[in-house]
This record gives sequence, structure tokens and C-alpha cells, in this order.
Amino acid sequence: MAEPIILCENLVKIYKIQDVEVLALQGLELTVQRGELMGIVGASGSGKSTLMNVLGGLVRPSAGTALVDGHDLLKLSDAQINRYRREKVGFVWQQGARNLIPYLNALENVEMPMTLAGVHGRRTRQYAHELLEMVQLSHRRHHKLGQMSGGEQQRVAIAVALANNPKILLADEPTGELDSTTALTIYEAFQTLNRELGLTILIVSHDPTIARHVQRVMQIRDGKAASETVRRRRRPETAAETASDHHDDHFEELVVLDSVGRLQLPKQYREALNLHGRARMELVDDHLVIRSVPPEDLHQLPPELLHQAEAAEEKGDGRVQQWLHKIRRKKVIE
Repeated sequence: MAEPIILCENLVKIYKIQDVEVLALQGLELTVQRGELMGIVGASGSGKSTLMNVLGGLVRPSAGTALVDGHDLLKLSDAQINRYRREKVGFVWQQGARNLIPYLNALENVEMPMTLAGVHGRRTRQYAHELLEMVQLSHRRHHKLGQMSGGEQQRVAIAVALANNPKILLADEPTGELDSTTALTIYEAFQTLNRELGLTILIVSHDPTIARHVQRVMQIRDGKAASETVRRRRRPETAAETASDHHDDHFEELVVLDSVGRLQLPKQYREALNLHGRARMELVDDHLVIRSVPPEDLHQLPPELLHQAEAAEEKGDGRVQQWLHKIRRKKVIE
């Protein structure tokens, strides 16, 4: 397999707010191949926006590995990280206006990053025209921000993000303020850019339907990669289905196993199997079996956990009292 354009291993980001340290990324691992169109989802505070900021060179990672197109983001100097932001990545924010200058028209907004980079002349205007054509807004090139809808502003913002021909496009909630119909046009614009330019695109979103618009979706939970949803196209079963342009997609959710063997079990599974603290695990033929530990076996737990149970007993937790009673009886019998 070709070398990935993004490789994160055991990635850690710690924010310090006054005397409090917040662990935003807790050993996250991510591999993205060149030309992928990928979604990243997760609850608020899960670390998905922090990941985008790290990949975009907006914040420095605290530890681990973050390689993007051959650049080690932990080792770049301030001058190198500034150049990396200008040349390697493009940003699209939730508020399209954040990428745009209100007193310039769409064409002038797209030209601006190239002008700031020292690129001038006919080629600059021609390329700006091409980018607006790609996002289907060439007919609005002379309109200013206040004359365009939210969806049109966002598509101009995408063109602006591509003005310096980046290797990676990072989009943070690009459809968050748009209705479903308008959001679909934004996803279609990303698909066109991915297909025609071979551009690597990462989209952070709360949209539950994003899996239908990208190749795969990674879910982040508590600062770590928890699962991936992969879209697979079902093979046509009849001649009519083969001739049709419409095919049903099958979505498969896979748990993520990191380089040291860690995985996150979904909450509903843990609750259904009453998995808390410790579990039994065994290899049976070609599969792995994980079972809960019965309460009567809790006497095998480390002393510090028993101390916690005794503290809960003092608070009147009836269930813990029953467990401790069984443990004490078993010790007496033994």
C-alpha cells in the first residue's frame, strides 16, 4: 500500500487552562490515504476539532506522531509551520463568511490568497475562474458576500480554501448552518473536488447522514479513535440492477484496534453485558470472547478496588453490600 498522506500514532494534545490540564487527544491513531474523502464524527468535546487543528498546523501536538505529507508536525519550527499552513492545507469553517472578505466579490475573494502568496497576473484570474466553476458558482463571480445565500457563501469559501493548491482540505462543520438540501450541494462539491483533483478531504461533522457522502467515517470518543463506518456498494443481483445507475450501499461499523491493542467497546454493549472495570477474555477458534466478571468473583480484584467497594458500602449502596457479603462468605469457606 502507498505511503499515507496522514499518519497519527499515539497522538496526544494537552491544553492547559490556568492550573487545569485538559487532555483533548488521548493516544489517537489515524491513517488517511492520498485521495480519500473521509468524515470524522463525535460528540462535543470528543477531540475531533482538536484533531483538525493539529493536522492544520493551528496547534502543536503535545506528544506522539503526526506526519502529514512527509512533515513531522512535532518538529517543525515556527517558520516551517507557517509555510506548511500556507502551502499544504486548506480550511473551510462552519461559518462560510470566516473565509471571505465582505467588500470583495467572489472572484476577488478567491484571488486574494494567491495575491498574498505573491502570485499575480492572468493565470491568477484564470485559476480563480476555474475554482468557481468547480463549485458551480462562475455565474456569481461578481457578487459580494451579502448578495449570496449561505450555501453559495460556503461554496465560495471552498474555492478560497483551494486557491493555493493545497494537498489536504480540512472542513470543520461545513454544513452545520445549512438546511439538508443546501448541505447536499456542499457534499456534492466535495465529491467533485475529490474525484477531479484527487484531493484528500477530511470533514468534521455532526450530520448523521455523512456516511452516505464520504468513503468512510471515523468516530472519535474521549480523544481516541473508537470506530469506523465503511461504505460498501452491494453487488447487483439482476440484469436490471446492473443496468441501473442506482445501487444500494451497505454500511459496516468496525471497531478500531490501535497499535498497542486498545479498543473501545460501545456503551450499549457494555451495559447489555454488565461489563464494568474488568472482564474475562479468551480466544476461541477464530474469534475473541469477552465476558463480564460475576459479582462473586470480585474477591479477585486488587485491594484498592475493594477499598472503593467498602467505601460504597458505607454509603449504603445495597448492591455493593451484597457483593461484599458474598466475598466475605467465600473467603470464610475457603
